[in-house]
Amino acid sequence: MGRQGSKEVTEKKLFSYEDACALLPEVQRLTDAAVVEVEALGEEVDDSNDDFRRIVTDWAEQVIALGMEVKGLWLVDFDSGSGYYCWRHPEPGLQFFHGYEEGFRGRVQLN
Repeated sequence: MGRQGSKEVTEKKLFSYEDACALLPEVQRLTDAAVVEVEALGEEVDDSNDDFRRIVTDWAEQVIALGMEVKGLWLVDFDSGSGYYCWRHPEPGLQFFHGYEEGFRGRVQLN
């Protein structure tokens, strides 16, 4: 657990669909809190704003510490070993998957 605050590269974590679903509520909680903070900054906020960058960086570091990959603003991938379970705020659940090469545009709906 001592490595959570570390900036060094950690070993890649793999998730079964069940494991990813079990962690999703925590990812949603962290993301919802960050979104509320960003929205409180006002409508004219972008990535040149120091507070915006701090909020997004803090969010990304917390998500990465859980073992997921941050692929964009409020976009999180859970590595399955054969591709990614993909979630983007405000999606209600973990409903999409894409291969390593396809990226977000190659997402397919699960089930």
